[in-house]
Amino acid sequence: MIVDIHAHMDYESFEKDLDEVLNRAKQAGVSAIINNGTHPASNRKTLELAKKYPIMKAALGYYPLHAIEVSQEEFENELKFIESKKDNIVAIGEVGLDFHRDKNLDNFEKQKKCFQKIIELSEKIKKPLIVHSRGCEEIAFDMVKSSNAKAVMHCFGGKSSLAKRIADEGYHFSIPCNVVRSKSFQKLVKLVNINQIFTETDAPYLSPIPEKSNEPANIKESIKKIAELKGFTEEETENNLFLNYQRFFL
Repeated sequence: MIVDIHAHMDYESFEKDLDEVLNRAKQAGVSAIINNGTHPASNRKTLELAKKYPIMKAALGYYPLHAIEVSQEEFENELKFIESKKDNIVAIGEVGLDFHRDKNLDNFEKQKKCFQKIIELSEKIKKPLIVHSRGCEEIAFDMVKSSNAKAVMHCFGGKSSLAKRIADEGYHFSIPCNVVRSKSFQKLVKLVNINQIFTETDAPYLSPIPEKSNEPANIKESIKKIAELKGFTEEETENNLFLNYQRFFL
């Protein structure tokens, strides 16, 4: 009943032992892993993984910093490809804005133009967005809110006041495995209704154990911490989050 809504199992670091990683996930109770594509090659690998492994679900996207590295024609061709695969995906991700790694204002304007086109695609094919918003959370959310697109804020790092506003508007948040040691994510879990929470790994990143590669089996640790913070049993937490997944993605 456990779901990882944001992983990068297409990364090279998983190539040698992917079968073992997925077996550990199954043993931990993980029933679905949404792999998030980040560029054309990543999107195609994501589709291959989803076809090969029933546990894997596909989200296709264009990471904001990658989106501005290509020509407008190349970018729009990839959006057409994503649209052509709408029956094979559960979401559009990983997409959004990043003003943490690239603070060039001209580049940020390009990011916003790309994200706007992605939001319009989400509305058109009726697939939810998995939104990266590092360093520009309010701008990213306001762009989503101005549309009819469904969205989950991935690994949200904004202020509590903004998180409350986003939650009050009915949007969702995905909580990474480092919630077991991150006070900011623990605070976010306490703030947001259980019906608006998902679990994610962002594997291989954001492990519950510092300096160790993350993987979907570690979602079990997130469940324990979320249950503790919310005052639920682990079983109640799993059931609630699985229902969230069914309502939002399926």
